[in-house]
Amino acid sequence: MRVSVFGLGYVGCVSAACLAGKGHEVIGVDVNQVKVDLVNDGKAPVVEERIGELIAEVVGSGALRATRDVREAIMESEMSLICVGTPSEPNGSLCTTYLERVTEEIGAALAERGGRHTVVFRSTMLPGTCTNLLIPILEKYVGGTAGVDFGVAVNPEFLREGTSVRDFFDPPKTVVGELDPASGDAVLALYEGLPGEVFRVPVATAEAIKYADNAFHGLKIGFANELGAVCQALGVDSHQVMDVFLADRKLNISPAYLRPGFAFGGSCLPKDLRSLVHAARRADVSVPILSHVLPSNAAHLERAVELVERAGKRRVGLFGLSFKPGTDDLRESPLVELAERLFGKGYDLKIHDAHVSLSRLLGANREYVETRLPHLAQLLADSVDEVLEHAEVCLVGTRDPAVLSALPHGGDPLLIDLIHLPDADVRRAEPGYMGLAW
Repeated sequence: MRVSVFGLGYVGCVSAACLAGKGHEVIGVDVNQVKVDLVNDGKAPVVEERIGELIAEVVGSGALRATRDVREAIMESEMSLICVGTPSEPNGSLCTTYLERVTEEIGAALAERGGRHTVVFRSTMLPGTCTNLLIPILEKYVGGTAGVDFGVAVNPEFLREGTSVRDFFDPPKTVVGELDPASGDAVLALYEGLPGEVFRVPVATAEAIKYADNAFHGLKIGFANELGAVCQALGVDSHQVMDVFLADRKLNISPAYLRPGFAFGGSCLPKDLRSLVHAARRADVSVPILSHVLPSNAAHLERAVELVERAGKRRVGLFGLSFKPGTDDLRESPLVELAERLFGKGYDLKIHDAHVSLSRLLGANREYVETRLPHLAQLLADSVDEVLEHAEVCLVGTRDPAVLSALPHGGDPLLIDLIHLPDADVRRAEPGYMGLAW
């Protein structure tokens, strides 16, 4: 394929060289004449493992050249990869100035070029940027419709500086946010033969995936460093702790707990986080990530309360009460906390949990409920139907088959989904359904 790559920084330079190495005919474009001259001389404008030898090879073979002329690059390519920077503004917001400028220039050139051309955004940008900002710019300058007169896709990169050439040829995944199937097909043709799973997703999903990755990477590093500091203060070998932690592939290094759902609770997580943070404070160790996990959890529960308030109804039903399905353990259950909040706000509440019967609650369970929700007896319903008949708004916090099979469609009562129901994707298109975080 004939490809133009806009922006010859780390991502653009590596993308251009690696695509040329795969046999594509590539034109690199940059406003910086020094970078353009370096590439045309067969030299890398960035310091990176293997990039120098690769650029020398592909420039020497004629597969890669560079220019400052946007029009020339567009006229001589069938696809453009946009790899310009999206730095932070002083207030932390995303700077899209360079993206907008290059999109305008490409759009003006495409208006003159004619024929099908696919514009692929590889720069990191927030969800909605492509659809709400960049596509309108292209349509204005081209005088046509995206997905019809020209293609558009978002193709985030997952290249680590220092190993980016290796990562290009052995990617963890390939993600294509396609405006239309033809655009997605064109992008995937670039990477034909590369390993790794391929995901064809909506444009905004592709934009968000890059942020999910980087936020989690930062979270992992911060978590490991904070735990290391606490361990050091307590005289524990932090690397030995993490060696054992990483060996657990069932819970720790796995998909476990990484699906958006309701708040956590129970007899372990809240108390253990509190005690660890307290120990860190006593040792004078700052742990801002760990100390904000429980406040973050409380904020997530508050979102459920806000959804009920937004519904504007007074009769509320709640399915589920224990902190974990299939048990009657109510200790620090977020559903008990939610019930307490709603009851305290004056909502007419009915609750059903097939595993919770006040007469059977014993010990710490009974003591906890009598302290946190002393009116539980008058709130509990014996059946699913009793809750549904009562409620104008139903919160679903359980995957009990009896509950799932009885949930109505059509918006009466309104459903607030706390767990991502098995048919959530279908229900999202229906009136009267609200997902907590989806």
